[in-house]
Amino acid sequence: MAEEQKKDMEVVETPVEEIEVDEYKTSFEALESSTDLETKITDYQALLLNPRIDDKAVKIKEQCIYRLARLYTEGKRLADVMNLLKTNSDFFTAIPKAKTAKIVRSILGIVATIPDSLDVQVSLCQDVVAWCVAEKRTFLRQRIEAKLASLLLQQKKPIEALEMVDKLLVELKKLDDKQMLTETHLLESRIYHDLQNIPKSKSSLTASRSAANSIYVVPLLQAEIDEMSGVLHCEESDYTTAYSYFLEAFEGYDQCSSSSKLSMGNGVKITAAASVKILKYMILCKVLNETADEVPAVLSSKMGMKHSGVELEAMAAIGRASKVRSLEDFQAVVDEHQALLRGDALISHHLDVLYDKMLEANLLKIINPFSTVEISHVAKLINLPETQVVHKLSQMILDRKFFGILDQGKGHLIVYDSAGEDINFTKG
Repeated sequence: MAEEQKKDMEVVETPVEEIEVDEYKTSFEALESSTDLETKITDYQALLLNPRIDDKAVKIKEQCIYRLARLYTEGKRLADVMNLLKTNSDFFTAIPKAKTAKIVRSILGIVATIPDSLDVQVSLCQDVVAWCVAEKRTFLRQRIEAKLASLLLQQKKPIEALEMVDKLLVELKKLDDKQMLTETHLLESRIYHDLQNIPKSKSSLTASRSAANSIYVVPLLQAEIDEMSGVLHCEESDYTTAYSYFLEAFEGYDQCSSSSKLSMGNGVKITAAASVKILKYMILCKVLNETADEVPAVLSSKMGMKHSGVELEAMAAIGRASKVRSLEDFQAVVDEHQALLRGDALISHHLDVLYDKMLEANLLKIINPFSTVEISHVAKLINLPETQVVHKLSQMILDRKFFGILDQGKGHLIVYDSAGEDINFTKG
């Protein structure tokens, strides 16, 4: 009899626990059908106040935090987003630190979905860093500081970003955290590139690759490293190598955008935009390498067809103008797609480089038949202001692109077949 009573008690205890969990889950699922915003927020907050900390309850509370963050973000109630961390400190203390870090980074990702929200993200990151310091969460603070430095770089504040990264790297080297060292050195490389310090940018990228050699590097991070390698080779005018790195980066981004792991978040949009950007860089390399006739093959390939759009069409138009060496067509394309082409620092800089190369080629073609020619006639033939033509010709003479002198008294350009020896140098 005693054994039967014991079995009955065991049977009764198990369903009660399941019913409690089911009721908690049912309350959470019922909120999806609610339409009143304030009621939704209040109910989600009530669920977070529940003292349960078992695995199922933790998952539900995590989803409550994400949904509250989205509701606050949509209503632009960013102070309330920060309060989510402060008011739920007991919950964050009870769960593993890795899960807390994941939740905080996800909240920042939700806020990042707001258009033109850089200032808001910076402010929120600063608040989160202060919260991490108060809660003594060192590893999470380091990750958020890296994120903050990246945002400062986007705000065109590279000096502030570099100061933060330098302090962060000192800590990370002591801890020997290879993953964070890889990411932070890569960020440092981007900052130095923004400051036009190419040697230090290359040094930082090398440090990032060295740290990455001893760990597994996820495809997205590897794609970012390859992209930065391509950018630096492009800056050094090694367009063939740059193209190969960009191709590797494109494959990495494309793999991530089609990954099922990213299908639930904002990752697909991010990597798809990165894929388009890399394709633009690849076309730019073809044009700068004077192989613009290969651009249509890139556009008609599988990767080009997948990401076809106005951005790639703009780069294709640049390729066509470069192929026929038409300055007027080139300038017309740049003016038509000003926002798309000038919005990217690398493309904008190299479009100026390309324009200079085309201008030099056209000027050499015009002056080639002459020994003496009026500067006004050259300006008329190339359809540019005379002052711009004079400036470019004088620069070309100094760079020894051709031999000649400018007689500005008469307004003539005198061209020589070869440079004569200077007696002062031979007898010096």
